[in-house]
Amino acid sequence: MRLIIGFLILGAFFAACKKTSPEEQARIDRNIILDYLNQNDLEAEETADGIFYFKTEVGNGAQPVENDDVLVAYKGYYTNNGVFDESDPTGIEFNLQQVIQGWTKGIPLFKEGGRGTLLIPSGLAYGPDGRGSVPANAVLIFDIHLIEVL
Repeated sequence: MRLIIGFLILGAFFAACKKTSPEEQARIDRNIILDYLNQNDLEAEETADGIFYFKTEVGNGAQPVENDDVLVAYKGYYTNNGVFDESDPTGIEFNLQQVIQGWTKGIPLFKEGGRGTLLIPSGLAYGPDGRGSVPANAVLIFDIHLIEVL
């Protein structure tokens, strides 16, 4: 009997320690994003990478590529609308290779002067480790204004 209980406890321990695979987390994140879009009556396009986005202002300037320097104003928040970061309206400069993959792949969807929203799965953000105040496996939402391609 003790042996059976021991195996049950050991099995429960290993089940609790089981990490979610990147593929399973991508499915979880996609469902979180779809629920958010549905609850907020939003329509978005989805990229092959799993980023959802919509444009509120198309813009008419240059369109960056994944290694450009850009000037972007943004607000970052979670699906519960809790804000975790925000630039001032004049924006910040950065190279698209020095940010989360969701920005590297998502910002080039916009032209200069464009505004919109990126819904980024955790695998293209801070993943299973999180960073700072951003928890592990957090889906991130960014309202962005691509001010300039530098």
